[in-house]
Amino acid sequence: MTAVPLPGTTRKATLLGSLYLAQGLPFGFFSLALPVLLREAGQSLTAISLLGLLVLPWGFKFLWAPVLDRRGSRRAWLLAFQGASVLGALALAPLDPRSSFPVLFAAAFLFNLVAASQDVITDGLAVRLLGVRERGIGNGLQVGAYRLGMILGGGALLWVFARAGWSVMCLGMAAVLALTMVPVLAMPAVPPSAAGPPLPLRRWATAWLGRARQPVLVMVAGLVFCYRFGDQMVSGLIGPFLVDRGLDLEGIALLKGAVGSATSLLGAAIGGVLVFRAGRRAALLLAGLGQAACFCLYIAAALGNGGATLLWVATIAEGVIGTMATVALFTLMMDAADPDHAGTDYTLLASVVVLVGSLAGVAGGALADAAGYVTTFATGTALAVAGCLFVVWWLDRRALSPRLAEAWTTPPVR
Repeated sequence: MTAVPLPGTTRKATLLGSLYLAQGLPFGFFSLALPVLLREAGQSLTAISLLGLLVLPWGFKFLWAPVLDRRGSRRAWLLAFQGASVLGALALAPLDPRSSFPVLFAAAFLFNLVAASQDVITDGLAVRLLGVRERGIGNGLQVGAYRLGMILGGGALLWVFARAGWSVMCLGMAAVLALTMVPVLAMPAVPPSAAGPPLPLRRWATAWLGRARQPVLVMVAGLVFCYRFGDQMVSGLIGPFLVDRGLDLEGIALLKGAVGSATSLLGAAIGGVLVFRAGRRAALLLAGLGQAACFCLYIAAALGNGGATLLWVATIAEGVIGTMATVALFTLMMDAADPDHAGTDYTLLASVVVLVGSLAGVAGGALADAAGYVTTFATGTALAVAGCLFVVWWLDRRALSPRLAEAWTTPPVR
C-alpha cells in the first residue's frame, strides 16, 4: 500500500496543514508563551527552567511509534489526540496561572505527549498520502504549518492573554484546535499499516529496534548526519554570537522572533517549490551549498566586517535558505520511509536530526570556546559543504531502495 485514497491535492494540503498547525500551536504556547506568563506571575527561574523537560516526549516518541503504526486507524488516532488537546485546553481555562504551576506543568507535559504522538501518525499519513512529486510541497507545508502554529501559540495567544485574560486565551486555543479536527472528520478510516497483523502490545518497547536495523534507514541516518552536522555547528552559535557582537536583547528578539518566523515561513514555501520544480538532487545541492554560503557572511562578521547590517543580512538569509535545506532533507527522509512502517521510520530519522543537532551544538560550543568564532564558523562551513557534496555523490551511485531510487531519479518539472 502506498497511498491513502484521499482525492484532491487541495484536500491533502488542507488535511496535512491543519494537522501540523495543531501540533505547533500547543508547542509554541508551552515553550514560548508560558515561560513569559509564569515569570510575570512570579515563578522562579528554576521552576520555569523545568519547562525544558517538555521536549522529552518529542525525543522519545520513537519508542511507541510502532504501536501507532500497527494498531487502530489513523483517523481514530488523530481524532482521539486532537480531541484530547481540545478538552485539555478547556480544562485549563478555569485555572489561575499564578497559583497552579504543578498543574500547568503536568498539563504542558501531557499536551506535548499528545502532540508528539499525533506527529507520528501525521508523518506516517504524509508518507503514504503524498506521491513522489508531491512530497517536496508536502514537506514545505509541514515545516511552514508547524512554524505557523508555533507563531500563533507563542505570539497570538500571548497577545490574547494580555488583552482578555487567561480563560479567554484557553478558550481561543481550544477553538483553533477544534477547527483543525474538521479535515480529519472527512478522511476515510484507513488502517495504519498493511504489513501483517497488529503489533502485540508486549512487543511495543522493542519493536522500533527492528526498523532501526533496516539497512536503508541506517544508511539514510548516516546521510542525515553528514548533511546536518556542519550547519548545526554554526546555527547553534548564532544566538550567542549576536550577543557577543553587541546586539541588544530587544534587537535579537525582533530578529530571531518576528523576522525569524517570517523567514522560516518563506523558506518553507520556497523549499517546497524548489523540490517540486527542480527535483531532490538539485534541491539538496542548491539549498545545502546556499546555506554554507550564508555561513561565510558570519565568518566575515566574526572578522569584524559589516557591523549590525551584515548580521541582519546573514541571519535573514540563513533563515530562508536553512529552512529550504530542511525541507529538502525532510523530503529525502520521507522518500526513505517504508509506507507500511511510515510513522516509525520517519520518526526514527527525525530523532537522528535532533541527535545530530545536539551533538553538533556541543561540538560547536566547545570549539568556539577553544578557538573562537572565526575558526568554528569556518570549520562548520567546510563540513557543511563536504557533507552536502558527499550526500549527493552517494545517492547518485547507490540505489538504497526502489522507493528512494524512484524519487531521486524523478525528473524535474519543466
